[in-house]
Amino acid sequence: MQNNHELTTIGFDADDTLWQNEQFFRITERRFAALLADHAEEGHISARLLEAEKRNLAVYGFGIKGFTLSMIETAIEITGGRAPASVIAEILAAGREMLGHPIEPLPHARETVEKLASAYRLVLITKGDLFDQERKLAQSGLGDLFDAVEIVSDKSPATYTRIFSRHGDGAEKSMMVGNSLKSDVVPAIEAGSWGIHVPHELTWVLEHVEPPVTAPRFRQIADLSELPRLIENIGKAG
Repeated sequence: MQNNHELTTIGFDADDTLWQNEQFFRITERRFAALLADHAEEGHISARLLEAEKRNLAVYGFGIKGFTLSMIETAIEITGGRAPASVIAEILAAGREMLGHPIEPLPHARETVEKLASAYRLVLITKGDLFDQERKLAQSGLGDLFDAVEIVSDKSPATYTRIFSRHGDGAEKSMMVGNSLKSDVVPAIEAGSWGIHVPHELTWVLEHVEPPVTAPRFRQIADLSELPRLIENIGKAG
């Protein structure tokens, strides 16, 4: 693919952009609610779990381990401190299963990354648990296509400024591609980059924000197959 000379670096989110992720959290959450069905309704359990996740983000960060600990905390709260050891064991088992789940690449992920790898510096930028994200990248078979991998605790404008300066020619000549408006698109645009939204049918509620539709460097595509053509069109417009 011919390089758009104004754009030199492309960042990709991982979870729910290159491979499935959120669906496993939803499945586990339903399993968790079933464990506590004698104590509360599913909607109440899910709401309490979300509250625990919000509280714990600053302590545990993003990822399966923090989710598992939040489930344990919620189980203790909902049962008034009487959660059976068997329930705690089931929660831990569910967390371990999530950590060992095979990677399921999303449609067009490999072909798109391969097509762009010959013309641009590609950086995988993902947040979450270090070991789990490294495992998923290794299983995906996409690792060799990226020039750099950054596993971060959170994604902010400063994060993108730092990463695109380290691995590229600065945020202004970079693009971030992901399913989360809050983490992948808005802060990248605020740093001066292009922000490309690739919606996923399942996106964690804490990642929801309004699309920055008035931002000149905001674009949305239906899936990753549309990305190479979008980049070409951006180059022609520039």
